[in-house]
Amino acid sequence: MTATKGLEGIVATTSSISSIVDGVLTYRGFDIDDLAENATFEETAYLLWFGKLPTAPELQALQRDLNKFAPIPEQLIAQMKLYPKESNTMAALRSAVSSLALYDAEAEDMSLAANEVKAVKLQAQIPTIVAALARIRKGLEPVAPKESASIAENFLYMLWGKQPDLVSVKALDTALVLHADHELNASTFAGRVTVATLSDIYSGVTSAIGALKGPLHGGANEAVMKMLEEIGSLEAVEPYVRAKLERREKIMGFGHRVYKNGDPRAKHLMKMSLELGTMKNDTTLYDMSVKIEEMITGQKGLKPNVDFYSASVYTQLGIDRELFTPIFAISRASGWTAHILEQYEDNRLIRPRAEYTGLVEQKYNPIDER
Repeated sequence: MTATKGLEGIVATTSSISSIVDGVLTYRGFDIDDLAENATFEETAYLLWFGKLPTAPELQALQRDLNKFAPIPEQLIAQMKLYPKESNTMAALRSAVSSLALYDAEAEDMSLAANEVKAVKLQAQIPTIVAALARIRKGLEPVAPKESASIAENFLYMLWGKQPDLVSVKALDTALVLHADHELNASTFAGRVTVATLSDIYSGVTSAIGALKGPLHGGANEAVMKMLEEIGSLEAVEPYVRAKLERREKIMGFGHRVYKNGDPRAKHLMKMSLELGTMKNDTTLYDMSVKIEEMITGQKGLKPNVDFYSASVYTQLGIDRELFTPIFAISRASGWTAHILEQYEDNRLIRPRAEYTGLVEQKYNPIDER
């Protein structure tokens, strides 16, 4: 046996959910460009779960279920109010999602029908949790979800406490489509490993959130925004980036293990960043991002990934940096649960081997001879 660091290049399973071939990302065979330009997030989630785009009645039924399940237990809200205000937002989300299982009488029902309902429940409730956490941290009371609204509209409504504008709703909805799934990424793999033991769907999604929490996975967009804040102005971009490159320091938001010619999702977020900046009469973040991209692509040959422009998009939506990765989780919940359902369908315990590199032929010595 020969180990492959980070399992790079290893095909660990088969899946019909999403693919990355020659730099093209597809969900169930639909090009991400097609979905980003035309589909809503609810249509995309349905596609991931059930393998086809919904009819109008099917979409209406899904929307009704999402709205019905969106409220979270009062006991959970009381629990979240006890979390330390300075705790990591993803750690808080991980704890809250894990707790959801305690309030679901069907949590241990492993039938397909029950798990499909729980997938919809999780997709509906995670945005409510994230918005509630954000408001609680600011000393505000959580806002209950509207009875009839899309996930993007409802999330911004619960976050802001007022009706969001259509441009902001569309921008967030498109971002959710773009982040919904990404083949066998670290968090999806973590979720599949967990449920391959026949653990429940809540455990699988909790494991996935734990993996997404890491800065090498979901936290990159936060790092990008931190960098933009440090730079501060368009004029400061060139000296800042030049100094970083001279010190051989990593510029977050560039390069991707599976994309050699650029992340196909980045251009959509770049367009949204410009549209939001233009709407607000301030394209500073967009202009800074473009300048950074020109320098990094020109000097290092690296192209931006999905995290790079999502940072300026979320900031221009008035979303705090600490919520960037939780919003990623809101979207990716659709992909996680689709993969979990697929894992249950044809399950085998995931148990790889390790190449041993330790000492050999050791002999036990009595303690008084050591």
